[in-house]
Amino acid sequence: MNTDIVIVGAGPAGIFTALELLRKGSQQKIVIVEKGRAVEDRSCPKEKTGRCMNCKPYCHITTGFSGAGAFSDGKLSLSCEVGGDLPNLLGADFVQKVTDYTDTIYLEFGADTHVEGAEINDEVKEIRKRAIRAGLKLVDCPIRHLGTEKAHQLYWDIEKHLQNHGVEIYFGCECRDLLLEGDDCLGVIVTHQNGGTEEIRAKHTIIATGRRGADWLEKLCGEHNIAHLPGTVDIGVRVEVRNEIMEKVNKVLYESKLIGYPAPFKNKVRTFCQNPGGFVSQENYDNDLAVVNGHSYKERKSDNTNLAILCSHNFSVPFNKPIEYAQKVGELTNMLGAGHIMVQRFGDILDGKRTWEKELAQSNVRPTLPDAVAGDITAAMPYRAMTNIINFIQAMDQVVPGFASYETLLYSPELKFYSNRVKMDERLNTNIKGLHCLGDSSGWTRGLMMASVMGVIMGRILAEEELAAR
Repeated sequence: MNTDIVIVGAGPAGIFTALELLRKGSQQKIVIVEKGRAVEDRSCPKEKTGRCMNCKPYCHITTGFSGAGAFSDGKLSLSCEVGGDLPNLLGADFVQKVTDYTDTIYLEFGADTHVEGAEINDEVKEIRKRAIRAGLKLVDCPIRHLGTEKAHQLYWDIEKHLQNHGVEIYFGCECRDLLLEGDDCLGVIVTHQNGGTEEIRAKHTIIATGRRGADWLEKLCGEHNIAHLPGTVDIGVRVEVRNEIMEKVNKVLYESKLIGYPAPFKNKVRTFCQNPGGFVSQENYDNDLAVVNGHSYKERKSDNTNLAILCSHNFSVPFNKPIEYAQKVGELTNMLGAGHIMVQRFGDILDGKRTWEKELAQSNVRPTLPDAVAGDITAAMPYRAMTNIINFIQAMDQVVPGFASYETLLYSPELKFYSNRVKMDERLNTNIKGLHCLGDSSGWTRGLMMASVMGVIMGRILAEEELAAR
C-alpha cells in the first residue's frame, strides 16, 4: 500500500494529527493503523462479571480508537504547565495558544462547556496557603471534564468524522517494524488480524502509540538508532478516601494538582488524575501486567474520591532502562496479589502490618475496586518510592485534613510509562528523515490534552509542507 501519511496508533496524538490536516484542507492520503478495535466495539466485561477477565489479545480499556482516553475519566488540562515538557521544546506561549485552539475542537465534538477550577477565589487562596505551609506547590490548571461515558461518545463522533472525510483506519492492525533505507523512513510493516503482513509506504511516518506503546518504541529506537534519551518513569499508588475528606477541594478545584519534593530524597512527587465520586479501575498490559487507574463518570458516582500519587524516577548511568525497572516493580506487586491489584490501609503501612479483607469490610472507606486483594504493598514497593509516598501523604494531610487517616486506602501498582524521550527539532523531525514521534510514547507529553496538542502541531506542519510543495 502507498500513502502520503501513515499514523501508527489511534490515540489522541494520531487522531488530532489527522483532524488538523482535514481542517487545513489537506489533500494527502492519510492511513491510521490501530491494533485495537473501533471505539464502538470496545467494552470491558468487568461491568457484568465484577472482575477483570484479562481480555486477549488486548485490554479494551487501554487499546483501540482514542487509546485509554475512551475509558479514562476524560479530564482535559487547559494549562500548558500540566501534561509534560512540550513547552520546553516549542515554547510555552505557543503551546498555550495551541492548547486553547485544541480545546475548541473538543467543544465542537460535544465536550462539556463547564470548566472546573477556573476561578481564583478566597477558598483557592486558602488551599494554596495550606499547601505552602506543607511544602507543596498548588498548580493552577483549569479542567474540562468529559466524563468516562461522555468521552466514549465524543471519540466515536471523531472516529466517524475522520472516516467520512476519507481517512482510512485499519483496526486489528499491528505495526511490527519500520521500513528504513539508510537514514530515511519509507513507511511501516504491519500485521493484520488475519495474520497477513503488509508494507505501507509513506512520505511521512508518525508513531503515536501512547503509554501503552512506550516500551515498544524504546526498543524500536534502540534497533534503528533513533536518537533518544532515557526519560522519566513514574511509580506510585492510587489513593482512595471518602468524598467528605476531599469535599472542599473537589468543590473548589475539582482536581488538586500538587507537587512536592519530600525529604530525605527530594524526588519529585505529585498528585495526578483526581476523580471525585470516582471508581478505582484496573488496566492490563500486553505482558499481563495489571496496573491501577481511576475513572470518573458524569452521572454515576461513588462515595469516594481517588487520585494517584506518583514518584518520578530517572536513570542514566550505568542503568538506563526505566520502563523495565517500573515493570519489575509492577510484576512483583502482581505476584504478591496473585495477578490482582493490591490494596492496603495507610495506617497498616505505618504500623508495619498487612491489611486483611475483614478489616476493609469494617472500614469507613469501602474499596471501589471490589476484586483488589488486601495485602502488603510495601513488600514490593521500593523503599525510596514508599518513603516518598508516605511523606507526601502526610504533607497532603496539612492541605486536606483527614487525608492521612488510618483508613485511607492505597492501591498498587500505579505506573506511568513516559520514558524514552525521542530527540526532535521544532518541526517534530527525528534524526530519521520522514519519521515523527508524538504523544506520550515520545516522552514529550502526558495526558489527553497535551497529546492532542502535539497532534495538532504535527498536522499543521504537514499541511504547511503540502502547501509549499504545490
